[in-house]
Amino acid sequence: MDKKLTLKLKDRVIERAKVYAHNHKISLSKMIESYLDSLTKQEKEKSNHSITPLVESLSGVINLPADLDDKKEYRDYLDEKYK
Repeated sequence: MDKKLTLKLKDRVIERAKVYAHNHKISLSKMIESYLDSLTKQEKEKSNHSITPLVESLSGVINLPADLDDKKEYRDYLDEKYK
C-alpha cells in the first residue's frame, strides 16, 4: 500500500534530484523509494554479510543455464585471451 510522505529539502537539492530523475527516466518518488529501500536493507543485512544492494539489483539481469560451470568458462576465456 502506498502512502504519501512530505519532505522538507533545500531547493537546490530538489532541482538536482529532478534533473537526475528526468535524465534516468525515473520518477522522483521512485528514486527516493529505491534509495530508502536500499539504505534500510543495507542496515538490516550488515550483520548477515549479505550481497550489496547494487549486486542484488543486478541479479536476474542475465539468465544463465543451471549447469553452467563458471570456473571452466573463465579458464576457457583466459586460454583464448593468452594464446
